[in-house]
Amino acid sequence: MGNKRSGGGLTGTQQAAKFLGVSVLSGAVLAGIALPAAGVLGLAAKGTVEGFDEIPAGLKTPPLSERTVILDNQGGTIATVYSRNRTVVPLEKISPYMQKAIVAIEDSRFYEHGAVDLKGILRALNRNVQSGGTTQGASTLTQQYVKNVFVEEAGDDPTKVAQATQQTLGRKIRELKYAIQVEEELGKKKILENYLNITFFGQQTYGVEAASQRYFSKSAKDLKVEEAALLAGLVQSPSQYNPINDTIQATKRRNVVLQRMADVKDITQADADRAKATPIKLKVSKPQQGCITAVDGAGFFCDYVEKIFRTDPVFGKNKEERAKLWNQGGLTIRTTLDPQSQRSTQQSIKDHVYQKDKVATAVTLVEPGTGKVKAMGQSKPYGYGDNETEINYSVNNKYGGSNYGFPVGSTFKPFVAAAALEEGKPPTQPYSSPYQMPYPESISTCSGKPWVNTGGDTLENENEKEVGPYPLREAMAMSVNTYFVQMVEDIGLCPVQKMTDNLGVVMGNGEKVRVSPAPLTLGSDGISPLTMASAYAAFASRGTYCTPIALESVKTSHGKELPVPKSECSRAMSENTADTINTLLRGVVDSGTGREAGLKERDSAGKTGTTDERKNAWFVGYTPNLSGAVWIGSASQQVHMEQIYIGGEYHDKVFGGKVPGPIWRDAMLGALDGRESGDFSTVHIPEPEKDKDKGKPGKPGKPGKPNKPDDGKPGKPGDGKPDKPGDGKPGDGDWDWPGDGGDWDWPQGR
Repeated sequence: MGNKRSGGGLTGTQQAAKFLGVSVLSGAVLAGIALPAAGVLGLAAKGTVEGFDEIPAGLKTPPLSERTVILDNQGGTIATVYSRNRTVVPLEKISPYMQKAIVAIEDSRFYEHGAVDLKGILRALNRNVQSGGTTQGASTLTQQYVKNVFVEEAGDDPTKVAQATQQTLGRKIRELKYAIQVEEELGKKKILENYLNITFFGQQTYGVEAASQRYFSKSAKDLKVEEAALLAGLVQSPSQYNPINDTIQATKRRNVVLQRMADVKDITQADADRAKATPIKLKVSKPQQGCITAVDGAGFFCDYVEKIFRTDPVFGKNKEERAKLWNQGGLTIRTTLDPQSQRSTQQSIKDHVYQKDKVATAVTLVEPGTGKVKAMGQSKPYGYGDNETEINYSVNNKYGGSNYGFPVGSTFKPFVAAAALEEGKPPTQPYSSPYQMPYPESISTCSGKPWVNTGGDTLENENEKEVGPYPLREAMAMSVNTYFVQMVEDIGLCPVQKMTDNLGVVMGNGEKVRVSPAPLTLGSDGISPLTMASAYAAFASRGTYCTPIALESVKTSHGKELPVPKSECSRAMSENTADTINTLLRGVVDSGTGREAGLKERDSAGKTGTTDERKNAWFVGYTPNLSGAVWIGSASQQVHMEQIYIGGEYHDKVFGGKVPGPIWRDAMLGALDGRESGDFSTVHIPEPEKDKDKGKPGKPGKPGKPNKPDDGKPGKPGDGKPDKPGDGKPGDGDWDWPGDGGDWDWPQGR
């Protein structure tokens, strides 16, 4: 009784409501009479009701967000992604039953009234006055369409969504004006088509086509009458009438729709009764969307593509613009991913490292000279369950990678060698390379302020038998720490800083490598596999560095081409320097620490790396047309890879050549199978003459130098020299390295 005043009259609120209803019926609003911003309804909030004439003319209809398809470089689908699971279809591809069902239950007088149903408003107003509340709405299908446009425009912004759906008089007035415009411009059939494509049907589905596929695994054009009635009933409350979760409530709601269809003569009563008696028969399809569904383990590459869209200025001047483009969808994105290379990479990972292992591996392949990312995979799959992760170990933090990347160990040493060669040091440069030494007291830097060894820090080679002097070639093949620190002392840190800048080498957090001999010589800072693969690709392309790219083209749903980020290529070093590095690193895979990664029938080069306490092991290598980086370790950096099983194989100690090397080899072999792979441009590096005054036999545990090319004589018995003519490079694969069984304690950083 609280809804009536004494004497049986209406309350002020009810009188106001009646007044509004009469005003609408009289056509006052439709004639453009301005309504007050605060009146008898007591709605005093600013902007609650706008003057009708002040509402901007022209409803801005945003393109409906749709699915985006990500393709590989051959046109095959990698994954389908969307913020709205929607496929827009024309009215003729929607079942007539569906068209009739939605009109019958939502706005049965749709074809009889204009933008506003005056009879409907009067009926709703009368019932609401009687109940003292709001029990029935009066929005037409056109008004509902307009509201959905506002919701679509709000996207995933919760504040904007709330504003688009708030129950205020102001919003209703705006809907009225825009509904009038829409009726005039589109006509009934187009409004119905748009409504069926925009509205939400629950289960992350927008539009009737996606809903039909979700609940019945069929196209909307094939819906039966009872199926159409079920979907039409969902619109009022997708969660309450969800047939997957509550069949009883869904059935009741479906039958209400069927009866309404019979009442308005869309179907006969007999047809309605038969449909009511039919049990709900769902054929649910799981949403096949998102990077988690990517083929051939390309989930991380898929995620990398999304991160590029959300961060690269080419897709919008700020993050809001870029997010809007991505969420709007409807794009066809052709990427650089090569399906053969991706399958080979993922198969190699699967063969060598198990998902359940304590450690993980990440592999990235890049094309020299173009920067195109050809493959990207890791042993912990993309996902949210046990032994799965959303962190892309191959890329920088900006693109969804780890916070800092992973220490790269001795794979950094070729950058030092390249810097020294650019400074004019000969490829035969020798250094004393003692087993152990203090870091230099000071080393010059680009800033003019030298690095100073204030802590009296020292370093050593991991095996005490490794004592120089060594030339560059042998030091690189054996990965001698003290050699490269002496080289940095000689040339200074500045040339190495400049070389890393030229090669795009930054830490995983995007910052430059720290100016200190440990990071800039022995690779103690964290770097991503993509960064390393791209840097090494510059050696393969004879000194030209290209920034990595993942996109070939992007088209909208209307076929419009969008700009994409382009690789920026620049000269990082001279051709001669690159050719010299190729010669040095070819020796590493021929007979040095990376010989288990050698490709035998193809020109290949690379470098191993193992960090302190064996928390990380690397192999980075390349052929003339493909570069790849392999990292293995624990993302948390808590696992010491000693006495450990990886991929079902026991390892007393893990080092770069023993686990990452074979992963790289198998990935590259499959990626290059059936494809041309040219030859490196190399240089002749003369062997240093033997110190005749020493007269020492070869050191135990260290290979002797090959004989001079012109004498063809076997080495002396017991001198540690291989029994073969010298060929200008260390060994041919049968060098008698100590520790072939895997127990050789390689120096730190190998």
